[in-house]
Amino acid sequence: MRWPLSAFAAILVAVVACTHAGTVSASSGAPHYEVFAIRYATIERFPTSGLIAGADTSRRQDIAMMVWLARVPGGRNVLMDAGFYRDKFVNRWKPKDYERPSLAIARVGLKPEDVTDIIVSHIHWDHLDGADLFPRARMWIQRDEYEHYIDSAGRARSTTIDSADATMLATLARAGRVQLIAGDSVEILPGIRVYTGGKHTFASQFATVETDAGAVVLASDNAYLYENLERHRPIAQTLDSLSNLRAQERMGRLAGAPRLIVPGHDPAVFTRFPLPGSGVARIR
Repeated sequence: MRWPLSAFAAILVAVVACTHAGTVSASSGAPHYEVFAIRYATIERFPTSGLIAGADTSRRQDIAMMVWLARVPGGRNVLMDAGFYRDKFVNRWKPKDYERPSLAIARVGLKPEDVTDIIVSHIHWDHLDGADLFPRARMWIQRDEYEHYIDSAGRARSTTIDSADATMLATLARAGRVQLIAGDSVEILPGIRVYTGGKHTFASQFATVETDAGAVVLASDNAYLYENLERHRPIAQTLDSLSNLRAQERMGRLAGAPRLIVPGHDPAVFTRFPLPGSGVARIR
């Protein structure tokens, strides 16, 4: 269901113009970003069958809780996702070595107010909940994702999104801090482009970021682990397994090199990219 245009005007939400896949050319002179994965917690002994379709149900593994930073020194500080912080999630999941994402970014020299933009890959609690920790950030989310999960009064349309997170995002929208992206393959900022099709949620998105090493793909939950990518296995939590596999194949075509595809929860990110360390991995 789509909202009437008047409803969008009432909450002052800006909509990014829709484009067809592959029709938007890269901005000339787009900046090259530094890209970091920042680990703020670990959830221990998570069922692998909840990550990889068809995995042995007896397998368990620790998973990394991360946000990703794309930074231009002296320019924008763009987060992909915002993690979580509300007590109900911390108490339920009991994450190990937990630190609020807004504090974890101090390891790359940033304060919460330094974050200029947050790309919300999808509306699950562990990726959206921390959005209001960053007081100056503008949120970028797919229009179809927002409309599908949040109604015109700011209420959750389904249990897929936490009700408090739905209210929070709607409040940010009314304050003019949410930009809705209307389509696939949209360059939302110079050198940063978002793509749909992973189908982890209704309109989950992943991003490419231009760097000196080539395009880095931030998969978020559209690929949980390197195992999804290397064994070409769909994620276990998807609305469309075939669409998810096509998205993985697309990531391979978009990335500057296979190593530059960053899955959403794999602790191996921090062994494959060990520097600078202390829970921070520079992707290059």
